[in-house]
Amino acid sequence: MSNPSADSAFAMDDIYRATTTSIPNVSRNVLGSLKTFVGAGGNDPDEKEAFLDLKPLTRRGPPAEVGDDIELKAVQLQFPSARTLDKNNSLYQEERIETGRGTLLVAIQGDRTQPAMITYHDLGLNHVANFQAFFNFSEMRILAQNFCLYHINAPGQEEGAATVPEGYVYPTMEELSEQISDVMLYFNLKSFVGLGVGVGANILVRFALSHPEKVDALCLLNCVSTTAGWIEWGYQKLNARHLRAKGMTQGALDYLMWHHFGRLTEERNHDLVHVYREYFEHHVNPMNLALFIDSYIQRTDLNILRELDPNRRASVRTVEVPVLNMTGALGPHVDDTVTFNSRLDPSTSTWIKLQDCGMVLEEQPAKIVEALRLFLQGNGYALKLSRKPSASPSEVPSPSSSANKLLFGDGIQLDINNCSSDVVADIRITENPILNVNVTNATNA
Repeated sequence: MSNPSADSAFAMDDIYRATTTSIPNVSRNVLGSLKTFVGAGGNDPDEKEAFLDLKPLTRRGPPAEVGDDIELKAVQLQFPSARTLDKNNSLYQEERIETGRGTLLVAIQGDRTQPAMITYHDLGLNHVANFQAFFNFSEMRILAQNFCLYHINAPGQEEGAATVPEGYVYPTMEELSEQISDVMLYFNLKSFVGLGVGVGANILVRFALSHPEKVDALCLLNCVSTTAGWIEWGYQKLNARHLRAKGMTQGALDYLMWHHFGRLTEERNHDLVHVYREYFEHHVNPMNLALFIDSYIQRTDLNILRELDPNRRASVRTVEVPVLNMTGALGPHVDDTVTFNSRLDPSTSTWIKLQDCGMVLEEQPAKIVEALRLFLQGNGYALKLSRKPSASPSEVPSPSSSANKLLFGDGIQLDINNCSSDVVADIRITENPILNVNVTNATNA
């Protein structure tokens, strides 16, 4: 007499075998399966058929059911185009300008009839390495159409610059700022909006302190307003000495990477870091950079002070122009920008710290563009993506109409009747709904 429990066990075993006979050697390891797939291992024709007899990717008929095998014939491994810092010659018109302290290379980008925007670069960079990618960013490219860009390169810092002659005395930070006056005179500029990074930001602030009437607004990144500390001074002195004697050493390279990207560089953006390492190693003139570093670490304090008492404000040196003060949360200059912000007038300055970045122009361009756009609009720049068609004569308000007076910030009114036709043609207005509500309420009252 058969054992019921044994018969039940045999029946269950038969059912299990029936459900697994179509699976080829499930106990084989991954390497063995891969060998079978490419035909290098195993001789069982059923196994090869199970792996290789795949249905085509493109089929005509009903959609594939869940679990169907498909063959990805069209899938190919593709690599993104290599990121470079090569100059796009079609973007710029370069001119050399003689100043009181040597020759400057200025690259002009855009329509010269538009308002001027002057940029100034940071250590180890120039207008190409510091700004080209940013101004080529899609949203910034649209915003930049409202300006003519004048990219100033510090002496000897432009691409392919020859080594400065022996005995050349590099300009101080004050003298570098005064060179901007020569640039404005050469291009017949009345005023400009400044965009500076690091050293360039410090230079633009010095110019704004001496000539506030020539600066409309400043957008500054990683601006330092104090003198160099002992650690910075000693480390930079050592780097400058190595750059003169040995060229771009590993210590100088590491400092430049830290100066621009801050901490957690490799983990955050490996490709971008690799591009700038290559650039610093092969495209920077070490002797000229050493002179630029020496000038920067010998900088003086800006001697500015926040004074909220209107009676004493006239006797205090402060930045009179609107300032957008920005930095990256992972950069090494956060504390410096906080100190700089504490010395600015809070009514005309804004401090922004952007998360997850160190080199903000490269890592967070969209946020910089949005902040810059709002900052410029808040200071009277009515930025449009496209011009509206001109109004017909019947739509033009009469000279006595109140619509001929435009209200800007701080209660400043511009009377169109007293402006030339050229000025009126260039005015573009962005409506402020809050202002309209206030005017309506006042009229009703």
